[in-house]
Amino acid sequence: MKMLKHFMQYATTAEETGLSRRSFLKATGGATAGLVVGYYMPTSHARAATGDDAFNAFVQIATDGTVTVLNKHQDMGQGNMTGLVTLVAEELDANWDQMKGAFAPSDPKKYANLNWGTVQGTGGSSAIPNSFVQYREAGAAARAMLVAAAARSWGVPATEISVADGVISHPSGKKGSFGEFAAAASAETPPEKPVLKSPDAFKFIGKKKAHGRVDTAAKSTGQATYTQDVQRPGMLIAVVARPPKFGATVASVDDKAARAIKGVADVVQIPQGVAVLADNTWTAMQGRDALSITWDESKAELGSTEKLVAHYRELAEQPGPVAVEGDADGALAGAATVVEATYEFPYLAHAPMEPMNAVAELKPGQSLEVWTGSQIQTLDHGTAAKIAELPMENVQIHTLYAGGSFGRRANPTSDFVNEAVHVAKAINGRAPVKLVWTREDDIRGGYYRPVYVHKVRAGLNADGEIVGWHHRIVGQSIVKGTPFQGMIQNGIDPTSTEGATHLPYAVGAHRVELHTTDFGVPVLWWRSVGSTHTAYAVETMMDRLAKASGQDPVAFRLRHIKDSPRDAGVLKLAAEKAGWGKADLPKGVHRGVAVHKSFGTYVAQIADVRVRDDGTIKVERVVCAVDLGVAVDPDQIAAQMEGGIGYGLGAILRNRIDIEDGAVVQSQFFDYEPLRMSDMPSVETHIVPSADAPTGSGEPGTPPIGPAVANALLWGADKKVDDLPFSRHGLT
Repeated sequence: MKMLKHFMQYATTAEETGLSRRSFLKATGGATAGLVVGYYMPTSHARAATGDDAFNAFVQIATDGTVTVLNKHQDMGQGNMTGLVTLVAEELDANWDQMKGAFAPSDPKKYANLNWGTVQGTGGSSAIPNSFVQYREAGAAARAMLVAAAARSWGVPATEISVADGVISHPSGKKGSFGEFAAAASAETPPEKPVLKSPDAFKFIGKKKAHGRVDTAAKSTGQATYTQDVQRPGMLIAVVARPPKFGATVASVDDKAARAIKGVADVVQIPQGVAVLADNTWTAMQGRDALSITWDESKAELGSTEKLVAHYRELAEQPGPVAVEGDADGALAGAATVVEATYEFPYLAHAPMEPMNAVAELKPGQSLEVWTGSQIQTLDHGTAAKIAELPMENVQIHTLYAGGSFGRRANPTSDFVNEAVHVAKAINGRAPVKLVWTREDDIRGGYYRPVYVHKVRAGLNADGEIVGWHHRIVGQSIVKGTPFQGMIQNGIDPTSTEGATHLPYAVGAHRVELHTTDFGVPVLWWRSVGSTHTAYAVETMMDRLAKASGQDPVAFRLRHIKDSPRDAGVLKLAAEKAGWGKADLPKGVHRGVAVHKSFGTYVAQIADVRVRDDGTIKVERVVCAVDLGVAVDPDQIAAQMEGGIGYGLGAILRNRIDIEDGAVVQSQFFDYEPLRMSDMPSVETHIVPSADAPTGSGEPGTPPIGPAVANALLWGADKKVDDLPFSRHGLT
């Protein structure tokens, strides 16, 4: 259960990584594999579960001088491949042009996410934080071994040898490349404790780089491999007809018309529905459309979001399990001013540009290989092995690049891998199977950010200080009924309340309650998890309190921020860079602010919002300040803030998933509309210099944008948006 406790964001810094013991693996390979460096770093909560023979191999140096860094995570576009290569290149003193990245195989003993115990995976903005020391030490160890090999070859002390820009040199004039010494270095004893650079010596870490990302060229030229690119001899394409209502099952199927279509190879039933296999995707889709299926809906969810929200509103008026204990009602009874609001947040799909897919090649009783954009390799590996009835060691997960995820590829049932292996098993492995989801499959496939209703009541005294804060949340748990439900303690799922239980503000008597509900729609973490809704409720309430007391919202926040200098720091920086308080905004443009910490990272955003003559809005500019400790790659951090802002903005402007009679209403990008280029504001990102341990950047840019935009409308147009998205109010 300790792994579950740390699964999302509850241990996200390198400081929490145990470094009590290090050992290194060195090995020689074939003609190009000269040196492989890795080491074992157990975390305190995983030590008992990890054997002494477990090693993490991260650095491979070939005899041609190429340095390949094995990425134990998934890169879904967030750029951690480049970040991890940067860490190794820094300590190795390499030339950037010799650096490459590749995905590590699935092996939790070797490649565990150090924040998650013995689980290999990516999420909670943890890739760089949990790897910061680990990958630097791997690079430093490789450097030390190369130096030792050169010293032995040249007959000089190792202390006289220097390494710079991928060249090993001695004052005598002797020089050599990494490739020249790779094989000899493999015979050297690895250092017990690699010496790391001091920050003032960094060449790559924290620097703006001309080289860009390591995957740019491959992605720009189509060389990067995604699941859709995988071709196996004799491979069949599979699409699945899934029940239109969650929880329904196949009662009967007539597949005669489907089988009559030229190119359809087979029709098989799997637990998730009925799969059609064909020579190509289009034929498989035609075959699926030709199926005649009767669905058993006796156990299906038949409700609607309209009724669900009405029920949630009723629950929001009733006491629930307590997450934060405080006599808020007593404080509010004596307050000079009380402000309250009830917020509604809809189901949200993840909608990555690449829908779910996987390739499964099964040899029954022998082996299974899976190619996919695996986000939690350990879950996908275990699920695949169980379905195939094979031991884990007979199953390989080939992690490939993924075209987005936002949490969708990291679901507890490994649904897309699950389906692919079931289809391969149903045809007895006679051909490799590529499972393809369409956009409609993706939008209607479930695993949504849950519906939530919040009721917030907060009070001010006569001096304009907050004296009480009562926050009640109603919604589904994303971990209940999954392997991660051990996170729920005393009826509280922390993924539902995060962002509401620990405020940067002094709010007097603070009370948070949570009603966890059951509804037959599968839900899942969505980019920034609980902060997707709690940040909106908290930060819009802060502005309403500021307005009720006649105070400037930035000054009001700074007045109430206590014992959180990093929150105050990003707020001040954003206000300074945005020119907060200066009367220079164009007519019709209004400014709003929000501050939020998620995944250990502090972010403040100030949004300039234009209200057009027809009442619609355009977010024109966002100034973002971020404090995430050591900034490994400033350009990539800026890109992640921009991406998070765009993703969050698209959601609050137009996105919602509706359920009617148990069926999903939306189906495609015409009715679940993503952010358009014309919607995207200009974004300025400013990073707070810091020597603190790094935290994540993939998710923390998303939570503040919604409330920042809403707060601009509050002050500029006296408009309160309590039920999202904004399109419900004619604003888009």
